[in-house]
Amino acid sequence: MKAMVLQRTQPIQGDPLIMIELDDPRPKPGEVRIKVAACGICHTDLHVIEGELPAKKLPLIPGHQIVGSVDAVGAGVTRFSPGDRAGIAWLHSTCGKCKFCLRGMENLCESALFTGYDVDGGYAQYTVVPQSYAYPVPAQFPDVEAAPLLCAGIIGFRALRLSGADKNGPLGLFGFGASAHIVIQIARHQGSDVFVFTRSEHHRQLATKLGAAWAGTAGEQPPAKLQSAIIFAPAGGLVLDALAVLEKGGTLALAGIYMTQVPPMDYREHLYWEKRIVSVANSTRKDAEDLLSVSAEIPVRTEVQEFQLHEANRALNLLKRGNIQGAGVLRLPA
Repeated sequence: MKAMVLQRTQPIQGDPLIMIELDDPRPKPGEVRIKVAACGICHTDLHVIEGELPAKKLPLIPGHQIVGSVDAVGAGVTRFSPGDRAGIAWLHSTCGKCKFCLRGMENLCESALFTGYDVDGGYAQYTVVPQSYAYPVPAQFPDVEAAPLLCAGIIGFRALRLSGADKNGPLGLFGFGASAHIVIQIARHQGSDVFVFTRSEHHRQLATKLGAAWAGTAGEQPPAKLQSAIIFAPAGGLVLDALAVLEKGGTLALAGIYMTQVPPMDYREHLYWEKRIVSVANSTRKDAEDLLSVSAEIPVRTEVQEFQLHEANRALNLLKRGNIQGAGVLRLPA
């Protein structure tokens, strides 16, 4: 199979992913093999490739927003059959035995493995996953439009839940990339007014097109205080900007797996009045199932920019510069 492989971590400007021909992986008992049709690109991929997240496995095939068809199954598989359409997300497996798994918090599992980080991911023609960590993909979503739902959608959906957003007060979104352009559609469906903060004029235009009540830049004063807010951009300085416009008793959710250093804050100015900050760590299988269900119900429309597999470095460079509208997706060769 063809795969884009990371041999060593380095800045994406150096085009570190190399196209290599590898043996097709074989599914073990309880696993399914997916023939990958599309794989979304994600800021987490950048953090892995550039070493902002500590390396777990090298060489590594990145990618964790995977859509394709089952083409082989291991012994004991009952959930999927060859030919079934399936998706794979960030969570590859958990132990099922630790205190977090037993409390229904498998996203915090002490032995969790993650797709495209601990194990090879979807920047390849084939990948494998335990059957319990693959998901049926709603039929109305084409492969390239479904791929961003498998991480950008899931983590955004979890962040939306943890932010406590509802129709009783405005929701603020800081950064307007792949996750935010999905979250705004879900939040609007739930009846929330959404204010968007982003540096990019193109992203502000997209936010307005998708129903934002207001779009501006961080540091600007929105029309009203935010009851809830989510930061998607990995910039720690945005924490202070968000807290400055958060209402008393409001909640700020930090959706990234990585963030630059948060500056010192003034307790009275930024955090008093029972404001809350909560981080979003990974996601559960239920998050994935619920997100796919609500996305089909709305239905969510993902804006995508397509690239061929060999263009992964170029796509990630564009992502780092904020030059992708919506979500970037790699289309795999047949």
